[in-house]
Amino acid sequence: MSVETIKVPDIGSDAADVIEVCVSAGDIIEAEDSLVVLESDKSSMEVPSPVGGKVIAVLVSEDDSVSEGSVLIEIEVAGESSSAPSVAEAPVAEAVIEKPAAVEAPVVSSASSVETIKVPDIGGEAEVIEICVSVGDEVAEEDSLVVLESEKSSMEVPSPKAGIVESIEIKEGETANEGDVILTLKVAGSAAAPAGEIKSPTPAADAKKTIQEPAKVAEQHQPVIGMTESRPTGNVYAGPAVRKMAREVGLDLVMVPGSGPRGRVSKDDVKAFIKGALKNKTQPAAQATGGAGIPKVPEIDFSKFGDVDIQKLSKMGKLTSANMHRAWLNVPHVTNFDDIDITDLEAFRATLKKDAEKAGVKITPLPFLLKALAVALKANPIVNSSISADGESIVYKNYVHIGMAVDTPAGLMVPVIRDVDKKTLFELAAETTELAKKAKERKLKPQEMQGASFSISSLGPMGGTGFTPIVNTPEVAILGVSKLDTKPVWNGTEFVPRKMLPVSLSYDHRAVNGADAGRFLMMFNALLADIRRMIV
Repeated sequence: MSVETIKVPDIGSDAADVIEVCVSAGDIIEAEDSLVVLESDKSSMEVPSPVGGKVIAVLVSEDDSVSEGSVLIEIEVAGESSSAPSVAEAPVAEAVIEKPAAVEAPVVSSASSVETIKVPDIGGEAEVIEICVSVGDEVAEEDSLVVLESEKSSMEVPSPKAGIVESIEIKEGETANEGDVILTLKVAGSAAAPAGEIKSPTPAADAKKTIQEPAKVAEQHQPVIGMTESRPTGNVYAGPAVRKMAREVGLDLVMVPGSGPRGRVSKDDVKAFIKGALKNKTQPAAQATGGAGIPKVPEIDFSKFGDVDIQKLSKMGKLTSANMHRAWLNVPHVTNFDDIDITDLEAFRATLKKDAEKAGVKITPLPFLLKALAVALKANPIVNSSISADGESIVYKNYVHIGMAVDTPAGLMVPVIRDVDKKTLFELAAETTELAKKAKERKLKPQEMQGASFSISSLGPMGGTGFTPIVNTPEVAILGVSKLDTKPVWNGTEFVPRKMLPVSLSYDHRAVNGADAGRFLMMFNALLADIRRMIV
């Protein structure tokens, strides 16, 4: 017996946070099993064990900060293992699924070469929407390198070989064509298998061994309920090993709820989802459901009734659909409606036109709505809260970040205006214009769409007299704004024309009750009807 100390390998960064510890003291593990998951400012990565054995000590905790050489785990190893890779050589990204050890280690040539990886035939030009690797990353064969999206589909370009990324020659947002260079890869020399070596199982066999019952799906190449033929999207928070496991069985990771830190999808999450899908698939047809006990929508061949045009949903369309469906199923929605008299606000807005032009901005009603929302949210903190994932707590937020729904050619996007309560009308006017432009040009950064505590969805001139927006969970409320209209309003002696703005407040009834919503909407109404109240 010997005790080996497993340290942090070269992670391509000065420091990284431990976001998940995958083992505990006493666990029996095999070589290549994941030990911890690290996240730096550039990427997330799994650190696999270079040897098999018994975990005798875990020397890090979640949220610890580590760097190359930091001690992670101590493992008791049976016998001596001369062929085990050193800690420095341990790959950062885990392989697809645990592989059984070969009888003999292959003899690897010390020679290596640098290969140029190019864009394959993609049927035309496509936009680079995600780069999945960084310089210095060690990738396995079939690991995703980049994600491309054309007008017709999105696709991941896998690595044809294993190796280390030497350079990246392409950038997010660029247009790529067949033959364009993606990156250069340092590939190790070929391995000569010694006589009598037991060959590793095929990926399908690996999937069968690890996933057990659901393996029949991989063998038959038939996706189960809830699976799609598309590759998993890059926006899902999951490691390379999980992505490969999902690809082996044709599973779109968007469909899989993540149980790890920050919603990370683990191998166990994938296995549980597949088992649940198989269970639903084996139910009698009369009991088959589409999830949450809801009868599945029957598949219909619409071409029987006339000419049809079938187009794949965009990546953004899929994500929006999944998010909206999840929110609708999980949140008990209630919607309150009101008409707000903004006649005086519109008159004041007209007086600001020249000042706004000098400031280089266009002053629309939106900045006023945002300022009024900020005041109302600060005064009604329950509307600016979230329910914890376990349903045991209410999280009250001491900041006001408001998401703004923007209709774009790629689908609905929601950039976030931060610290609305601390900004002037002109600052809000400039920021909302800039974010809307970036959304339509698909130039928003991920951090510009995160962290909202409340959302607003304005349909403007096309908004009609009202609608019921869906709460953008985990937020607990959203404001819908419809079409401004001039209506006759009784002032006590006569009907006078007033500019009335229809609004609708949808809220999560688990957190916000009718009285809470009523008070919030009443205050919001009063602030817009007389904007002087905003400074009281």
